[in-house]
Amino acid sequence: MTATARDTRATRPVAGTRPGRAPKRKALGIDRRPGFLTYGILLALFIGGAYPLWWSFVAGSSDSTVLTSTWPPLLPGGQFWTNVGEVLNTVPFWLALGNSIIVASVITLSVVGFSTLAGYAFAKLRFRGREGLMVFVVGTLAVPTQLGIIPLFMVMKQFGWTGTLGAVIVPTLVTAFGVFFMRQYLVDVIPEELIEAARVDGANMIRTFWHVGVPAARPAMAILGLFTFMTAWTDYLWPLLVAPQNPTLQVALSQLQSAKYVDYSIVLAGAVLATIPLLILFVLAGRQLVSGIMAGAVKG
Repeated sequence: MTATARDTRATRPVAGTRPGRAPKRKALGIDRRPGFLTYGILLALFIGGAYPLWWSFVAGSSDSTVLTSTWPPLLPGGQFWTNVGEVLNTVPFWLALGNSIIVASVITLSVVGFSTLAGYAFAKLRFRGREGLMVFVVGTLAVPTQLGIIPLFMVMKQFGWTGTLGAVIVPTLVTAFGVFFMRQYLVDVIPEELIEAARVDGANMIRTFWHVGVPAARPAMAILGLFTFMTAWTDYLWPLLVAPQNPTLQVALSQLQSAKYVDYSIVLAGAVLATIPLLILFVLAGRQLVSGIMAGAVKG
């Protein structure tokens, strides 16, 4: 074998690889691993986000004197269950908890279902007035919610629904943000060829939506459901106006501040109790949340 042949074999790329791929990936920063600065920034953001909840637990497990101390403590005290007992004795906690679970669950299922249907229609169906209707839906997002409270309350009163959970649930069965969010997600994630193939196989519109649209929309449905549940769970103004005698959890906990003397350690203990269901939801839905966020990043 001549020297020229040996040099040619030595410089020939290995089978299954592309010349210049590794340098290109390194130049783009794809092969770089996060360093100490990245982990430091993430740790600082985590501490900044978790500290208010931790301090609420610390104050809720102590007496009210910790709020007036020069250096607030960083470790919890031993009165958390005592303060929890005061919360349970002061407000109808279990009734309000059940009402909040019902309201948030029904609103979440309704918003996710209707928004997915409407988003799929706006993204993949062709009908007259589609663009104008979508502009109208997006335009409603610019209207402040407070402007519609009085006329909406009058409507609920005429229906005789005031004081019931139906008055809290019905006005928020579907949201413009949910429709817009699902439309923007589905417009690119479902190929037109896949819908045409389903129609060629004999699937009608409902079957096409169920077997093609819903599986593709699951990550976005998980994100929308999580945010909707949080919004419904923490809503205070509308449940307070329309059903104060049948309170949700936020309305019931506000009664802890209605006395002349407010013990903020008890108030913060109640706030921690109201936050626990949201933390459990985040743990259970965390995988779907991350997959939904990363769905757009892995495309292409």
